[in-house]
Amino acid sequence: MQRLNDLGVLIDVSQLSDAAFDQVLALSRAPVIASHSDVRALVDTSRNLSDAQLDALKAKGGVIAINAFSAYLHARSPQTTEAVAKLRAGYGLSESGSTVLSPEQQADYDRRYHEIVGAEPRATLRELIDAVDYAVKRIGIDHVALSSDFNHGGGVTGWSDVGETANVTAALRQRGYTPAQIDQLWGGNVLRVWQAAIDARNPRYRLAASG
Repeated sequence: MQRLNDLGVLIDVSQLSDAAFDQVLALSRAPVIASHSDVRALVDTSRNLSDAQLDALKAKGGVIAINAFSAYLHARSPQTTEAVAKLRAGYGLSESGSTVLSPEQQADYDRRYHEIVGAEPRATLRELIDAVDYAVKRIGIDHVALSSDFNHGGGVTGWSDVGETANVTAALRQRGYTPAQIDQLWGGNVLRVWQAAIDARNPRYRLAASG
């Protein structure tokens, strides 16, 4: 962690376990970013941040980029949850992750898993803005941003690709966000936290970079 801080690297805490998240925030001397996470209070998945994690991120000066990824914004139906549980049980998979599948089994499991979850309704633009609202009310506009994740199956109804990006801005304005606040969400806050990571570099690396 110290080496990353010394080099001015902006550390990303998305996709970490809760324990790893806590360790990163305890060890990093610079603010961090959750580049593609959503709100666990709205959709209970380990890939989203809890209220306590949002508070810790703010205390560290960091940013959460609310992610337009349907599974993090729209809770699975009981039917889908049950179907996934049965599928996992059929392959002997547990929460501990101790079971190792062969490449063929993994490919078959992935195909069947995505068939099940792919039948779920896609999250909407309203649900995306709901998550933005929640995070802003919890930790403030200075600590929230937006992310798309289109290259990993991201997108929601109303923002399915870059061509629909103006819809997000329009929805934010309808919720009462000012142009200055929308600028923060679209990039200003990310640039701020990125600069903070650069500013936290070890002085000798700053000299090397400028030389």
